[in-house]
Order: sequence, then C-alpha cells, then structure tokens
Amino acid sequence: MDTIILRGDICFTPDKDHLETHPDSYLVFENGICRGIFSKLPEKYACIHVKDYKGHLIIPGMVDLHIHAPQFAFRGMGMDYELLTWLKNRTFPEEAKYADTEYAALAYGMFADQMKKSATTHAVIFGTIHREATLMLMDMMENTGLTSYVGKVNMDRDAPVELLESGAREGAADTISFINESLRRGYKKTKPILTPRFIPCCTDELLRELSKVRIQYDLPVQSHLSENPGEVELVKKLMPQAKFYADAYDRFGLFGKQAKTVMAHCVYSTGEEIERIKENGVWIAHCPSSNVNLSSGIAPVRKYIENGIRMGLGSDVAGGQTESIFRAITDTIGVSKLYWRYIDADAKPITFSESFYLATKGGGSFFGKVGSFEEGYEMSVVVLDDSVIPHPQQLSLEERVERSVYLGVDVRGIRAKLCI
Repeated sequence: MDTIILRGDICFTPDKDHLETHPDSYLVFENGICRGIFSKLPEKYACIHVKDYKGHLIIPGMVDLHIHAPQFAFRGMGMDYELLTWLKNRTFPEEAKYADTEYAALAYGMFADQMKKSATTHAVIFGTIHREATLMLMDMMENTGLTSYVGKVNMDRDAPVELLESGAREGAADTISFINESLRRGYKKTKPILTPRFIPCCTDELLRELSKVRIQYDLPVQSHLSENPGEVELVKKLMPQAKFYADAYDRFGLFGKQAKTVMAHCVYSTGEEIERIKENGVWIAHCPSSNVNLSSGIAPVRKYIENGIRMGLGSDVAGGQTESIFRAITDTIGVSKLYWRYIDADAKPITFSESFYLATKGGGSFFGKVGSFEEGYEMSVVVLDDSVIPHPQQLSLEERVERSVYLGVDVRGIRAKLCI
C-alpha cells in the first residue's frame, strides 16, 4: 500500500468533547497507518503523489455496529408494528426467503452495493440461519472493500419452523461448517462472528453449544439486549434463573470478558445490568432510529457515556429505515433531547461531537484503532463534497461537518472512500 497522502479540510473527534479541524491540510498514511496531519507537507513526502481534495471535507469512515443484511429488502415498510409483532409479521417471513440462494444473491447484491456507496467503512452484520446464503453475503462484503464481521444467525425456538435449527448440536455443527468455510475462503476484510439472535429464540442447550464454538474458534459475539419491554418480560419467563437479561448470556460465556461482544439497543438495562456491561467490557450498539420506529423507547445514552461504557452506533436496518450512519448521528442527538425533556432532566442531551465520536472512534474501537486520524490509527476515510448543497454564508469547518451530517451529504456528496 505504501504511502497515501490526502489534501483537504480534515475533521475528526480524537475525544468525545470536541471536533478537531485542520483546514487545507495533508493527511498521511504509510502502509495503511496514519502518520500525522500537516499544514505543510514535510520534505520527505515531497516526491509522493498527493490525492488533492482541496475544498472537500475529509472525515473518518462511519462504523455501523449493528445492521441486518436480509432486512435491507424491506426497509421502510411495516413501521407501524412493535418489535415482537414486527419480527413475526415482517422479519421472519422475509428471512425465510434466503433458503433460496437465487433470491439471496439478488437481495444481498443490492445490500452490498448500497453499503459500498455509503459512508460506512466498518460494519457488524447479521445474516440469516442459512449457511450458503450467509457465505454468499461474506463474498459480497469482501468485494465492497468494507471491513466487516458477518454472522450466521442461530435460533432454535419461538420462530417459524423453517427458520429453526433442527437441534442445538445440529445448529452448532452448521455454524462450525460456516466458520470453517469462511476461513478456508481466506477473506482479508471479512470475518465470522457468533450470532445467537437473542434469548427468546435460543434455548439453553443452543447457547451452551455455541459457547463451545466460541471458545474453539475464539470468535466475537453479537446479539440483542433489553430492547423492548415485552422482550424483557419474555426473557424473565424463559430464563427465570438469570438475574437479569445480560446474565442470560453471561451464564454461557457469551457476554464479554474473553468474548469480544457487541449488544444492540440496551434501552431498558437496569443498574445491575449496566454494571455487568461495563465490568465485562461489552460494546453497546445504540440504534436510535429502530428504537423509535419499533416503539421500543429511548436508551439512556448519557448514562452509558458517564459510566465509561464502550459504545457506538448502529443503523439496525430494517428496524432503522436507512443504512446511513449520518442519520443515526442526528437521531442520537434528537432522541437524547426527548430523554432529557421527558424522562431525566439531569441527563443532558448528547452533543454533535459526542454523537460523531460514537459513529467513528467509539464504534471503531470494536475493530481496533479505527475511527480517528490520530497517529497510529488505521486508514478509514470518507471524502465529502459538501458543495452539493450550496449555502450563502461563510461557514467554519465544524459547521460544515454538522450541516453535512444533518442534510445527508452522504447520499450524493461522497467523492472517495479509503480503508485498509
């Protein structure tokens, strides 16, 4: 890869409290690793070609910690349902179609193409229970240039029979076959992730078998946690021995510590559960659009930030209607204002810099040193031409970035996307 130099108006959040800006500066990467930002290019780089994006915004690529690839096909539909009804009436019927590899190829092709066009450079992705279709999804994601984790979903109860594993051991064996084949294909940017859908769809036996698989392959884990009141109550009935929802995963070694774990939502996490999340080093994928669309509620993001919990943003397509993490940034800010106004007056709203941080460096930490332009961070860059939406006044770089996110410049203003 050698040395890549970009010129433009550089903006990023090294910490959650401020957006650092460098107008008309040079961003240097050597072998995919950031070596610094310079107002004047050092002499040692004088003979190296510069990718000149003068006047354009250069920001870190967006990180999507939670998205469902098979649900992309019905995004923007069925938004009148609450979570559990939505799963039954919309999600499960659609996901059953992925047993047909021709349909999967068509639908996943559309998903992968849109992810390639988006501002997202890193993603954590749910597939379905279907091994061949999920491997096809991995093939396609590898070709997008994004870095991603992709999971074959596991379920053995409370879903249509065509979406259930034939048994806990059989489900684990199918997952092992999926993992081995994905490793055999030698992907450079696409990795498998263990994916029990959520406790209501997974018996103790299946979780126990998946725990063995996790240990055998040292895999990360993704699932859902405390998303909806009805779901939380259902978990209490299904696993009464668990102290709280997170404990249902932790009993099987599927909740942080040795298992790098991301849990989506955490809208109704109790104080005890929050402490377990922090103690185990679990990442939260905050999905504000989905939480509104499916009537789940408003996650206490300020509380998580103040507790130093690892966190990023998720689009949660199709609970969220768009794959745009720009939209997730603005929705995070918007719902936090409602939380402050109507739920907890002491929980001050999330600022733009905080939300942008969650979308980049916060979520990027799940992948390593990703989401910032600090020295030593991996190359993950989006170049935006914000002139596609003209304005009459002089704007600071901070104002241009905020405006670009709120007005959705990622839809037609991306001029380049570069990542390892």
